[in-house]
Amino acid sequence: MIPRSIRLMLAASLIPAALFAQSSKELNINQAIELGIANSKNLKLSQNKIDQAVAQLEVVKDNVLPTANASFMYNHAEIPTSTFTLPGGGSSLQLPKRADAFVGTAAVQELVYGGGKLRYAKESTKLLADVARLDADKSKEEITYAVINTYYSLYKVLQSRKVVDQNLESIAAQIKQAQRFFEQGIVTKNDVLRFQLQQANVTLTQMDIESNRKVINYNLDILLGLPEDTEVKIVDPTLGLKTPGALNEYIGQALTNRQELKQLDVQNKVADFNIKTIKANTLPTVGVGANLYYINPSGNFIPPTNQYLMPITLGATVSWNIGNLWTNKNKVSEAKIQQSEITIQKDILSDQVKTDINKNFQGYQVAMNKIQVLETSIAQATENDKLLASKYKNNVASVTDRIDAETLLYQAKINLEIAKADAGLAYYTLLKSTGKITQ
Repeated sequence: MIPRSIRLMLAASLIPAALFAQSSKELNINQAIELGIANSKNLKLSQNKIDQAVAQLEVVKDNVLPTANASFMYNHAEIPTSTFTLPGGGSSLQLPKRADAFVGTAAVQELVYGGGKLRYAKESTKLLADVARLDADKSKEEITYAVINTYYSLYKVLQSRKVVDQNLESIAAQIKQAQRFFEQGIVTKNDVLRFQLQQANVTLTQMDIESNRKVINYNLDILLGLPEDTEVKIVDPTLGLKTPGALNEYIGQALTNRQELKQLDVQNKVADFNIKTIKANTLPTVGVGANLYYINPSGNFIPPTNQYLMPITLGATVSWNIGNLWTNKNKVSEAKIQQSEITIQKDILSDQVKTDINKNFQGYQVAMNKIQVLETSIAQATENDKLLASKYKNNVASVTDRIDAETLLYQAKINLEIAKADAGLAYYTLLKSTGKITQ
C-alpha cells in the first residue's frame, strides 16, 4: 500500500497540470468562419448602424402624420386704478380691483401636398438604410477573409513544423548511424559533428516555428472569440482546390456582386431623389387645419352659464415661394453635378475591380502551377536523397553531400505545403475580389 504522504505528493504534482492544461478545439475552415462572424465586434457595430438607419426611416415616416398641439393659460391681474375716464371728458368706467381669466387653445394641422418632398425623404432614407446593410455585408466579407487568412497562416506553420519534426527524426537516425560508422572506423569524428550541427540548426528552426504558431494561434483565438488558451486544431483546408475558370467569368461576378459598386448604385438613387426634392421647392404647398379656442374671463375655473367663449375654426392654407422659380435652378445644377460624380466614381471603381480580379486570377494560376512543379521537385529530391544515402553508407559520398541532399528534400516538402496553403488563400482572395467570399 502506498503511504499517505506519497499519495499527497503525487496528487500535488498533478494539480498544476490540471490547472494549466491547454484546451484544444478542432475546426474546419467553414466552422472557423462561422465563429468569426458570430463573435465579430465590428459586425455588431455594423448592425447597430443598420438599426440607426431603420430608426431614422421610422422618424421620417412620422413626418407624414398630422401635427397637434394644445395649451391652457391662467391669468391673474391686479388693477390699482379702478376708475378709467375716457379722453375728452367722457364717461368713466369702473374697473374691478382684480381680475382672473382662463384661455385655452387646441390645433390640428395636416400637410396635404408638399410638392412630394415627404415621399422623396422617405425613399431616400430607405435607400440610406440599404447602404448601411451593404456596409455590414462588406464588414462581413472583411471578417471572413481575415479568418481565412489567419487560418491558412496557422496551417502553414503547422505543416512546416510537421516536416521539421520528421527532419529531426531523420537526423537523429543519421547521428546514430554516423556514431556506429565512427566506432567502426569508417567515418571520422567530423562526420558525427556535422550531423549534430545540422540537428542544432534544425532545432532552432523548430523553435522559431513554434513561437510563430503560438502567436498566430492566439490571434485566431481572439478573432474567433475563443478562450485565449485554446489550441486550434486545423483541418486541411487545401483539399479539393478548384481549377480556375475563365477570367471574364470572375470579372462579371465582381461587377454584379461587389458591395462597393452596389453602394454607389444606391447612392446614385439617393442623389436622384435629392434632385427631385430640390425641384419640389418650386411647387406650392397645401395644408388644412382646425383650431379650438376656449376663453373664460369669469375668473372661475368652471364658468357660469353663457360666460365663456369656445369658437372652432377650420381653414386651408396654400403657400408658394415664387422666388424659388428663379433661385432654385442653380441648386438643381449643383445636385446634378454631385450625381455625376457618383457615376464617375463607379466607373473608376469598376476599372480597379477589373485589375484586382486579373491580378488575383493570375496569382491563383501561378500558385496552382507551383504545386505541380514542387511535386516534381520532391520526387527528384527523394530520389537524390536515396542515392546519396546509399553512397554515404558505402563511403562513396561525403557527409556534406549527404546532409545537402537531405536538406533539399525537406525544404522541398516544406515549400510544397506552403505552396498548397498559398494556393488555397489565393483562391479565397480571388473569391473576395468577386464579392462572393461569404457565399
